[in-house]
Amino acid sequence: MQKVTGLGGVFFKCDDPKAMNEWYARHLGLPTGDYGATFEWRQADDPSKTGSTAWCTFPQDTQYFNPSTRPFMINYRVADIAGLVAELKQSGITVVDEIAEYPYGKFVHILDPEGNIIELWEPIDGPDEPNATT
Repeated sequence: MQKVTGLGGVFFKCDDPKAMNEWYARHLGLPTGDYGATFEWRQADDPSKTGSTAWCTFPQDTQYFNPSTRPFMINYRVADIAGLVAELKQSGITVVDEIAEYPYGKFVHILDPEGNIIELWEPIDGPDEPNATT
């Protein structure tokens, strides 16, 4: 089974998300908006298929990364979220929540051995919805 197919996004906590977005836009040229930045790309094995990777700041008091206490979360794109979750559960991996379905894909959260929250995302077919989880 194919598991992770790519990086879906990088999310991190900061004291002032708006100011941080502005800093990254001004100094590093990230095209930030209310939900951070979205990097669009084409799949190497099939350039007719597109995808995106999100970069997003969150306030320090966000509950979205719970139960992790870490200041960041990485989102990985996956091909078969239900199959992967079943394998992870059989391996004793902590699955934080149930698979949630949205118009732009399916999401679930797991913890790695050091307590880092990981978001798994199975996008819908076609163009990705930028910053769907924010």
